[in-house]
Amino acid sequence: ENLKNIAGKLYLLGAFALAGTSVVTGYILSEKLSRFTITAISLSIMILCLFPFYGRKTVRTIRLLKRNDWKLLLMQAVFGIFLFRLFLLLGVNLTSTIEAGILTGSTPAITSLLAFLILRERPTSWNALGIVCTVSGIILLQGRNLNTIEFRTQHFWGNVIILCAAASESVFNIISRKHKTMKHNDSNAQIHPVVQTLIVSTLALLLSLVPALVELKALPTIEPTEWIALIWYGLVVTALAFVFFYEGVKRCDAYTTAAFSGMIPLTSMLLSILLLRETISLWQLVGGFLIVSSMLMIRKSKS
Repeated sequence: ENLKNIAGKLYLLGAFALAGTSVVTGYILSEKLSRFTITAISLSIMILCLFPFYGRKTVRTIRLLKRNDWKLLLMQAVFGIFLFRLFLLLGVNLTSTIEAGILTGSTPAITSLLAFLILRERPTSWNALGIVCTVSGIILLQGRNLNTIEFRTQHFWGNVIILCAAASESVFNIISRKHKTMKHNDSNAQIHPVVQTLIVSTLALLLSLVPALVELKALPTIEPTEWIALIWYGLVVTALAFVFFYEGVKRCDAYTTAAFSGMIPLTSMLLSILLLRETISLWQLVGGFLIVSSMLMIRKSKS
């Protein structure tokens, strides 16, 4: 049981660290491509790469799925990919990438609230302390921006839209956890994580296809950097991160998942500094330390 729990936390650590790269990747891609086009192309790349290896297993799984399974898988596609990317790609151009990453870190607090209200999962004291540290770290990550930022209309709505992305991610976390814990006859199919990623991504692709075709008047010249970003967005941010997430969520409770989602703003912040040359203050460094500390506290949550 202990090894299973440690493995689950390692999977979640990898999943949310990779998910944190979506902010910078989305910023790079959105300079040339439209929102639905980015989603449709990256998902298509991922599906084309994985289906030859898992296509047969996916078809067998689909035959076992029942109505309730399809409802939950569709909701995962809507909230985990379609709405999350829509809000993220829309908001990332209206605010800084560091701030966008920070605001996605509000996911732990939203997930925890939903876990209590929907799943009736009661937090342990260490869970609660970890969540508090995560939220405190997110606030400190704002640093000097809290006092000096000018809340222009565009910037304000950019932040609101990023918070909508965080809320979508939280709903996805809860739905995924609920799917894994269902024991009744309406949901008895055991879905392999890669197969589940393929099904959810295909549903999200279908949702994105029509809007992508509408906005795609002419595909602009895409440089090698954009192609690398699209492949990364499809194979790593979607495929690998989702596989890690599904492996982790079936081993850990919703509060553990919420705490580890604090890796998203931390990863985003580091990449913004390294790749986009954005600056960071001392308070933001302290905030990053608090987020890492909160994940270490979760190790005591099962005591």
